[in-house]
Amino acid sequence: MNSGTQAAREAGNMVDLDSDPAKLLAVVEVGKQLLITRGALTTFSLANDVAKYFAIIPAVFAGALPAITALDFMRLHSPVSAVLAALIFNALIIPALIPLALRGVKIRPMTAENLLRNNMLVYGLGGVVLPFVAIKLIDVLLSFIG
Repeated sequence: MNSGTQAAREAGNMVDLDSDPAKLLAVVEVGKQLLITRGALTTFSLANDVAKYFAIIPAVFAGALPAITALDFMRLHSPVSAVLAALIFNALIIPALIPLALRGVKIRPMTAENLLRNNMLVYGLGGVVLPFVAIKLIDVLLSFIG
């Protein structure tokens, strides 16, 4: 019991409390919730990064590569405001995700397929749509300020 990492010892102690085998179910549930939360945050983060690149790159390179203006559907104010809006968005979204990371994604009894579909809709689609909307709003605010 004294060998292994600190986390393994704590998990072992948690299971061994009162010699109650039902504690093992609680450990499995916590592990499952950790995996689901990590997957949801990773999905949101990846979708978020892809959306930010599609928002910023056309605005930044439109002057140098005229063919890329076809991808510039957001029509951000300037390359500087596009980068600044994405930077401000990043500074706001990271702290906003901390409560989700600490609380975790709620586990609901459903099949793995349904869970994946729901998480992809919520965190994947949300990670794609939110940056476009937020970066455009921040860009509009920056254009009024400067």
